[in-house]
Formats: sequence, structure tokens, C-alpha cells
Amino acid sequence: MIQAITETAFTAYINTEANRIHTSVASTQIRHLMKFTNDLDGAVSYAYGTETIYDRYTKLIFSYNTSPDMYSGQTKLLPAGYYKYEAWEVSWSGTVTVSLGNAPATETDVLSSDPTHGIVRGLIAIGKMNVSEKSGSEQVQYTQHEETSGTNYIWYGQ
Repeated sequence: MIQAITETAFTAYINTEANRIHTSVASTQIRHLMKFTNDLDGAVSYAYGTETIYDRYTKLIFSYNTSPDMYSGQTKLLPAGYYKYEAWEVSWSGTVTVSLGNAPATETDVLSSDPTHGIVRGLIAIGKMNVSEKSGSEQVQYTQHEETSGTNYIWYGQ
């Protein structure tokens, strides 16, 4: 499970190398398109994180920005709560350029045939992500309230 906090940068470690689809190119020719789906409202966000590839996994770093930019790894995952994440393998046969027009924007995006255009190869990882709130006012707060009779009740909200 990935752990993150709203309005801050977060790091994800995804098992990618064991699940590689396009093995005929070097790991340096692969990037990962991350799809984040909010469990509460179904909102979908995409982002390419800053990647560091290791023997068996990839470290992806995402930053927060009020104006998200999927190609530079800037996200705005709000509201706090649970998200489903999907990691999609994207490969290049030429120069890797993660930018508009060179990298697919979604898992179904098909770009024209060119060595500098990425191709979505398939889904390689799926899981849950918990995004906690930064300020403490967004999530439901439960407090214990003791009645004078000695009976304890759990109160929802305020």
C-alpha cells in the first residue's frame, strides 16, 4: 500500500522489473503511467513520476501542485481517503520524452508511430493508496463523550 499526505510530495515503490512486458528494450526506455482513482467519488488522475529504476522495483516520486501537470509528476490528490492505483508500462524505441504529444495521457491513448512516441504496453501493478489529510479538518472525527449517567457514547462529527 502506498501512503501519502494531501498537499505534499510522496514516493511510491512499485514492483515493476519482474512484471515487465516489453523486455526487448532496456529499462531506461520504460516509464510508468500511474492512474489514481478516488474510491469516494471515482475521480481519476494520471501522472508520470520521477523514476529511479532498481533491480526489481522502481521508485516514483510525485509532487503536489494546485495546477497538476501529469508529465512532470505534479498531482493534486484531493480529497483525502483511499485511492486505487494502477501502474501502466509505457515504452519508447527512441529518445524517451515524457511530454504532451510524446507520452500517452491515458492507458488507452494511442500516439502516431514514431520512435519518440511512447506506447502503452500493459498493466503491470495494481493496489491501494491511502491519502491522509494534512490539516486534520477533512476526515470524519470521532470523539468519546461520557454522559453523566456513566454510559459512554461515540459521537459522529461535533
